[in-house]
Amino acid sequence: MTAITRNLPWFVKDLGVSIVGEKCYVSLVENLNIEDVDCLKYALSKGLGIGIVVGGSIMKVPQLLLIVRAKSARGLSLSAYVLETLSYAITLAYSYRNSFPFSTYGENFFLTIQNIIITLLIIHYPTSRLTRAQSTAPRLALAAALTAVSGVVLYAVPPSTLSALQVATIPLSLFSKLPQIRQNARAHSTGQLSAFAVVAQIAGCLARLFTTSAEVGDPILTAGFALALVLNVVLGVQMWTYWGKDGREAGVSAGSKFEEREMEKISTNTWPQNEKVEVIVQPASPIRAGTPTRQQPGRKWARKVD
Repeated sequence: MTAITRNLPWFVKDLGVSIVGEKCYVSLVENLNIEDVDCLKYALSKGLGIGIVVGGSIMKVPQLLLIVRAKSARGLSLSAYVLETLSYAITLAYSYRNSFPFSTYGENFFLTIQNIIITLLIIHYPTSRLTRAQSTAPRLALAAALTAVSGVVLYAVPPSTLSALQVATIPLSLFSKLPQIRQNARAHSTGQLSAFAVVAQIAGCLARLFTTSAEVGDPILTAGFALALVLNVVLGVQMWTYWGKDGREAGVSAGSKFEEREMEKISTNTWPQNEKVEVIVQPASPIRAGTPTRQQPGRKWARKVD
């Protein structure tokens, strides 16, 4: 078997070396040394990292399709997506400027882009009646400008400041999930939230905890992924609990539902058929003999009573 693995085509060898390095390629592929625990762990980490990057490139696509098809962002929290996008962008800049392997942070590049698009769609399809009546063009322009400015700032800030920002992603991740969790709890529904995206984020955080500890060993990144895992699990539990709910707006109460039913009755002119209406006719005052009769103003006819 080693006679075959040691004579693989050059492009296969170059690809393997670029992924796991010369030492681990020779040990695992050419010599088939499955007892090399360090190289096995490193190769597993690399494989998971590449899978996460590929998965991250399509993770939010189902969420995008849900919004576009429904032409609604109901159930999605704008503040949650803004904070989550900022957290992704900071981690992307921090990892890139520290020259970490792309397999340890590549999904943040794709998730940042996808989250920016989702955020703009939430602004374009507002959920409240007040904002729907207004033009979304100024808000979209402002959001695009702030996004561009944030990207320039993250690229240009000093490394010490960027490290402080990376530490800030830990509470930022917390605050980015809390608005969505709170909105789901109030509405008893997850609205247009994509189940695929939630499950993929849980799996991605689990894998990232392993790859970060195996390849980078950065405690800041590890803590951030651990917190993100806990919050994504909460979203997953809400998705399971509220699955199949009608997803009406959280502000609909029992009183408003009653008013809607009453208005519907009035609009359709439905009245109880068995209801009787009693009409009381006052008796006419007696007329004395010899008194001329005069028609009352406004009365154009008189009724004779036998």
